[in-house]
Amino acid sequence: MTYSKWFEDNTKKHKKILGKLKDKSIDEIIEYFLYENMKKNEEDFCPLYKDVKKCHNMEKLNCYFCACPYFRFKDKVGFEKKNGKTLYSFCSINAKDGKIFETEDAIHQDCSSCLVPHSSKFVKRFLYV
Repeated sequence: MTYSKWFEDNTKKHKKILGKLKDKSIDEIIEYFLYENMKKNEEDFCPLYKDVKKCHNMEKLNCYFCACPYFRFKDKVGFEKKNGKTLYSFCSINAKDGKIFETEDAIHQDCSSCLVPHSSKFVKRFLYV
């Protein structure tokens, strides 16, 4: 699956959930997107829910920004060539816990250790900006 396809699918799921929550406050929406609530109420949002796994190891994982607002990608052509490899994705804030994953001909952002967008505090601050 390409980044674009995943992002498109995730956006549709996210929008559908927000439609159900249209009468809720921002705080209630943020609370709804906590991992524990999402795996119970929105089991199709993430394939990890069925296995009771988290994508990031943190106590109060918030799934609102499953698609991180700082993740940038270009599936087909990439952004640029670096040392003969195509850069397909990167973190726009260069988060300290982000990593780079390289193959023989590609460079991708590895967000698996980054917790930046997954706290309720971050989501609230981002939504109120």
